[in-house]
Amino acid sequence: MKEGASVLVLGTVDSPTITATRVIVQPKGDGGVAAAEAAGVIPFKQGTPSPAKSVGQIPDYTEGEGTIVSGAAADKATKAAQAVVPGGINDRVVKLSNGEYEVHNISVNWPHHIFVSKNFKVLGYE
Repeated sequence: MKEGASVLVLGTVDSPTITATRVIVQPKGDGGVAAAEAAGVIPFKQGTPSPAKSVGQIPDYTEGEGTIVSGAAADKATKAAQAVVPGGINDRVVKLSNGEYEVHNISVNWPHHIFVSKNFKVLGYE
């Protein structure tokens, strides 16, 4: 792997350390800035509010509900989310009451929540 390559790191976070269980090199392009811009990801900028917009199907849920998951399901949901809206840091995956997943995306202004089906297909994001 060359320096500056974009990667998807799967593992656990214990601030400020990430213990990687798997590292995936992005297969196309830089996988980072250019891919994020093409997907419409808005980078984080201090003092800039996040836009109130959504794409696709957003489930009827209350933020904060659900169960934080880890392991294979969390890895699959994260990989699906990053394939559609790359960039950002996915700090947790929450399984919603309907069996779908919410991937929590930080370090970007938008999208903040990426919703993934039980079959690990991105449904929408906001």
